[in-house]
Formats: sequence, C-alpha cells, structure tokens
Amino acid sequence: MLPYLTMNPFGFPVLSTTIFLPLAGVLFTLFMRSDRMIKVASFITTLLTLAVSVFLFANFDIKTPIFQFGENISWIAAYKINYTLGVDGISIMLVLLTTIISPIAVLSSWKAIQTRVKEFMIAILIMETALIGVFCALDFILFYFFWEAMLIPMYLLIAIWGGPNKDYASLKFFIYTLFGSVFLLVAIIAIYLVNGSFSIPEAMFRNYSFQFQFWVFLAFGIAFAIKVPMFPFHTWLPAAHTEAPTVGSVFLASILLKMGTYGFMRFCLPIVPQASFYFAPLMIVLSLIGIIYGGFVCLSQTDMKKLVAYSSVAHMGFVILGIFTFSIYGFIGSLFQMLNHGITTGGLFLLVGIVYERTHSRQIYDNAGLGKIMPIYMFFFGLFAVSSFAFPGTNSFVGELYVLIGTFATNRIAGFFAIVGAVIAAAYMLKLLKQIAWGREDKRDIRDMNLREIIYMLPLAVFVLWVGIFPRPFVNVMEYTLVNLAMQLDKVSH
Repeated sequence: MLPYLTMNPFGFPVLSTTIFLPLAGVLFTLFMRSDRMIKVASFITTLLTLAVSVFLFANFDIKTPIFQFGENISWIAAYKINYTLGVDGISIMLVLLTTIISPIAVLSSWKAIQTRVKEFMIAILIMETALIGVFCALDFILFYFFWEAMLIPMYLLIAIWGGPNKDYASLKFFIYTLFGSVFLLVAIIAIYLVNGSFSIPEAMFRNYSFQFQFWVFLAFGIAFAIKVPMFPFHTWLPAAHTEAPTVGSVFLASILLKMGTYGFMRFCLPIVPQASFYFAPLMIVLSLIGIIYGGFVCLSQTDMKKLVAYSSVAHMGFVILGIFTFSIYGFIGSLFQMLNHGITTGGLFLLVGIVYERTHSRQIYDNAGLGKIMPIYMFFFGLFAVSSFAFPGTNSFVGELYVLIGTFATNRIAGFFAIVGAVIAAAYMLKLLKQIAWGREDKRDIRDMNLREIIYMLPLAVFVLWVGIFPRPFVNVMEYTLVNLAMQLDKVSH
C-alpha cells in the first residue's frame, strides 16, 4: 500500500480501462473497410470511454486530497520505473473533459473528413488514449511516454488533413513541442538523480536545495510554457489552429493546451515550490502580457478561426495568473478556466467549422449577417461568444471571478491589468458577434444547423449554463485537493 494512493476498489482496473478503451477501438477499426462503420465504431468507443469516466467521477471521494483508484505494477524494476496510475481533484476534471470532447470530435468530423477516414479516426483514438494517460500517470517515465505519444497523432492531423500551409504549421508545431519535451526530460532526469525514483507523488514537497529547484523550475517552465502556450512561446499556436482541421483545433484548444497548465500545477508548485515563489512575479507579468496582447490581436483579426486562436492566448493567461497567486481562489479559478476554456473555445471552433462547411470561408465579412438565415446557429454562437468573455451566468464567469478574487487578494496591480484584459475580451467578442449576427443583409441560401450538429453542440451548451449557474458540484470535486496544495505551499512560504 502506498501512503499517497488509495487503491482501486472495483473488480477491474478502472483507470487502465479508461486509458486503453480508445486503443482497443483502434484494433477494431483496423479490420473494417467501410468508412461509415469506422466512424460508428470510433463514436461508440469514445462514448464507452465517456461512460467509464462518468463512473469514475460519480465514485470519486470528494473528501480526500490523495490520489484515488490507484494501480501500481512494477514496470522496469532495475530503475524503479512503475506503471502507477491515480487521479485527484485536479486530474479527474481533465480526464472528464477529454472524454467529453472526444465523442463530440468524432461526430463533428462525420461529413468534414472524407479521405483517409480510417487513419483519421485511429489518430483521434490514439490521441485520446495518450491524453487520458497524461492526466492519470503518477510515474515520470509513464507520464513522459504519454506526453510524447500525443505528439504524433496531433502532428499527423495537421500535416495530412490540414489547410494549404499545413506543412509549415505541422513542422512548427512539432519542432516547438519537441524542443519543450527535451527540457521536460532534463527536469525528470534531474529529479531521478536526486530521489532515486520516478514516482511523482514521492517527489512532491521534499526538501530540495534552492539551486536545484531553480534549474528544475526553468526546465519545467520552458516545457510547459510552450505547451500552454505562454507569451512569448505562443507563435506556433495560430499557425497550428489555422491550418488544422476543425477536430484538430478542438483537441488543441480543449485539451492539449491544458497539459501545460496541468504541468505547472502538478509539478512546479509541489515539487519546486520555493522556485515557484521566486519566479512568480515573472510568470504573472508574462500571463498579463498574454491576456492583453492576445486581446488586442483579436481586435484586429478578420479571420474567425485566427480570432478564436488568439483568444486562447489571452484565456490561458488567466489560468497561469490564477496558479501563481498561490491562493485557493486562484487555484479553483485556474482549474475552472481549464475546464471552461476546453468547453467554450472548443465550441467556438466547432461553430467556425460548421459555417466553413457551408460558405468555404472563415473571413468574418464573408460570414456576416447570419442572424436571420441561421437562427439556431446564432443561438449557439451567441451563447459561446458571451461565455468566452465571461458573461455572468456562463461557465467562464465563475472561473474568471475566482481568478480575479485570488489576484486582487495578493496583487492589486495585477488584478487591475487582468480587468483591462477582461474588458478587451468583451470588446472583441461583442464586435465579432455583432458582425456575424447583423453584419449585412442579403438573400444567401445557407442552411441552418442540422440535427447531427445540434446533437454535438448541445452537451457543450448544457455545460456552459450548468457550470455558470450551479458550479458547486465541480467545486466540491476539486476543493480538497486544491486546499491541501495551498496549505502545503503556505508552509513552504513561511
């Protein structure tokens, strides 16, 4: 029995099942010839994975901060590398987000992807396995394996099914993320050389020298800042989003970016806490630059997809800002914003994809004035647009409010600039909404959303309102873990 891990109480390895169900779906699709059957099998696989993750969520003990549903098997005994899995109040939220987005991604690509369907669905299923694995792994080598495994299918999604500049965008994405992975590996090896173990929980809150923490934070920080992506490491994101197919953009925005913020929360804060405090002013300044810079760039965009992509730079700035306030409000706000950004920005990318399938243009002018022509579309677009700038009653309002409370409590100047960023976000999103809804009047023959599109947008819309109106169930799940993290950091700071 490991002190930081409650073992799995069920008769089957529930976390391994969640991770490897999509991979089992890959085996089925390999033997299928019909594109339709491949899509159906992939959709059913992602639905089953979602069902298992909901089972996990429903059985999660909200009154303990330690890792749950543990599995621990010796993998490479000579180097103390273990197959160790577990989830706490942080990671279970991101596992749930991944399994919610995956079936929606499959359904949204039903008509859009007509070439190499089998390879496309296999890439999505492998990516789902890797992403869930990242959030469940409690061994550094296992974590790094899943971290790297995600890179290949995402690269292929952009390189094969991307836009006209897909080669440039996919190569830039690959080089940036691989560069970050090198620093991640260096940090992991450094921790192993000191601890003699690759166990992630055993590496937390140990008495490392400040010099050691300084260099490990730098290595972790570069790796995670690229993945977030933080200013000034953000330049790969707009190119990747613009050239990726809609599903690629959804996975990028909804989940992949959260790997970076998850890394800051899971590794930097508990493993190198003193260095985290030391670098906090720099991280806060960079996050504020990202919030305001991202907002101003959005104001000048004419491409809907680029606008949503740059808005991610601003939104992720709020996540980093909340993390480095070291307050419970900041932590809850950051984790909420990870979940909210996945739901809201993922939804906006899907809506851009829906209109692109009809008009074959992502330019705002070409898609202006859809209010009368596509009323159902405008309902969803309006809901996700107001959610994006944190309108009260929507999910983003809850997360942003927590982040701002945490920021004002610790640094009022930072809080002021964050408010400025929030105002800019409202300006560019309302400008976009006005142009798309009432931009011009004509008699274009564009059909509204069909039943399939409504079905995959509806769950996201429900989450926008559910989290916005009644967030308590989600706070309950994350609260004990984050309170414990804040208390541990408070001890270090004194």
